[in-house]
Amino acid sequence: MSEQDAKISLVGSVALGTGVMIGAGIFALVGQVAGLAGDWFPVAFIAGAAVAGVSSYAYARYSSVNPSAGGIAMLLKDAYGPGVVAGSFSLFMYVSMVVAESLLARTFGTYLLRPFGLQDSVVLVPLLGVIAIAAAAVVNLVSNQLVERSALVTAVLKIVGIAVLAAAGLIGAAATGAGFFSDGSDSGDGLLGVVAAVALCVLAYKGFTTITNQGDDLKDAKRNIARSIMISIAICAVLYLLITLSVGASIGASGAIDARDYALAEAAHPLFGAWGVGITVAVAVIATLSGLLASLFSVSRLYGMLQDMKQAPALPARVPHQPLLITAGAAIVLTAVFDLGRIAALGVFLYLTMDIAVQWGVLRRLRDKIIAHRWLPIATIVLDVAILAAFTISKVQSDLLTVGVAAGLAAVIFAAQAWVVTRRHRTETSGR
Repeated sequence: MSEQDAKISLVGSVALGTGVMIGAGIFALVGQVAGLAGDWFPVAFIAGAAVAGVSSYAYARYSSVNPSAGGIAMLLKDAYGPGVVAGSFSLFMYVSMVVAESLLARTFGTYLLRPFGLQDSVVLVPLLGVIAIAAAAVVNLVSNQLVERSALVTAVLKIVGIAVLAAAGLIGAAATGAGFFSDGSDSGDGLLGVVAAVALCVLAYKGFTTITNQGDDLKDAKRNIARSIMISIAICAVLYLLITLSVGASIGASGAIDARDYALAEAAHPLFGAWGVGITVAVAVIATLSGLLASLFSVSRLYGMLQDMKQAPALPARVPHQPLLITAGAAIVLTAVFDLGRIAALGVFLYLTMDIAVQWGVLRRLRDKIIAHRWLPIATIVLDVAILAAFTISKVQSDLLTVGVAAGLAAVIFAAQAWVVTRRHRTETSGR
């Protein structure tokens, strides 16, 4: 087999991309999004796809011109140089990915406990999440090939499972004469809530950024990276619209808000009873566990690259598998300390801030190099600022602690990067 034949096809890339994107986002965020947007929560998910689609242009252009395994970290370094700014925002991306792993872990625990009525346990949910992360880390240590080979299979299972759940829900609603929003309510926070909800929905699509890391492994990467990103976002947008319409027809926004972290399982019960809940739980468990396996695999490699670039701290040299251990350890801490709502909020703050930095870097430093249009990065910055501002206002009103934690974490990252860069400069200067 030639080297070209051994590379990932466009279909394989789309499967891997959607496999990463379809995880905790749709299973855990529906209730939270409904709490902000009310009956408009399906629209918020489509608006999130639009924001992700516009945002993806910068990533696709850069990766198409410079296909590599470096992805976003290389883009930031190219745009800002190997200093504090590039290192800090690269760590923003890394930490947002670790946050996504914690979201997967707690969603796994929540759905697994749903059939037993223990989905709100403040002990068992994080405990199962921690066990899931530890198990995924062990599998990554023992067999990288298992992680890679399982990605395509589990991606197909997730897509088919969610599509079946959505179709069954809509057919059931039509058969019973229920309208899509027959259980409508006045819940939500008005226009501010809808805009803030879009920020949460972006988390359900941000997995497209992992496709930018396939540059070294994808056939005809200069053409297929952009195609893979757009196809993946489109597939997820259709699935998310179908599943949110199904939830709206089954339990409405008020029911999704009451269920919150397990809205999809709750929506399956009125129409299909216990077996519907069981199928939903099975799909959620497959989605979250496979997502954890793949995420630990890719995120630990990102951290290893940041270590090689001297932009991330390291443990003593005698400690093996440092990137994987550090990544799993950080995810375990977040899973044990924060609930799903706060984990998702941290992800929003870190990811959108990093995305604004990426778009600004492309607009000011890389636009001519990668032959990119000016208006798309500008549009993305405007959209990011708008939804981030709305989300921040909403969180200041409802959960000031999480806003403070996000600000403190950002300050720590910038301070750590300043120390690392200063130390690196002194080492390089003394070595001359």
